[in-house]
Amino acid sequence: MMKKVRVVGAVIINSEKKVLCAQRSENMSQPLLWEFPGGKIEKTETASEALIREIKEELDCDIQVGELLTDIMHEYTNIIVNLITYRAKIISGQPVAKEHADLIWLSINELPMLNWAPADIPTLNILINE
Repeated sequence: MMKKVRVVGAVIINSEKKVLCAQRSENMSQPLLWEFPGGKIEKTETASEALIREIKEELDCDIQVGELLTDIMHEYTNIIVNLITYRAKIISGQPVAKEHADLIWLSINELPMLNWAPADIPTLNILINE
């Protein structure tokens, strides 16, 4: 039986309607693929609590969590990921890539140019089709 992990991601949109995209580091699983930033949900946390904590740890920002976008299961070769994504906005701080290889802001129509982690593609498709 494959291990299941619950993770949460933030679709952070700024005042210019650009989306924050994070490139996974070479040391992470799915190296150098792009994702919506976030991380694992601890047993004692809600998804939104985990998202606030993860964004603070990874990007050194405080966010306000907005509407739920996706709650999907993606099966990789060795793990099943339950990815929950929310819209979010930064309420303090500027994003700093503390764990990622790179961070960039792109308009929604530019997002498909990146090589996305497979679990993030359903969220990407929702944004493109809105």
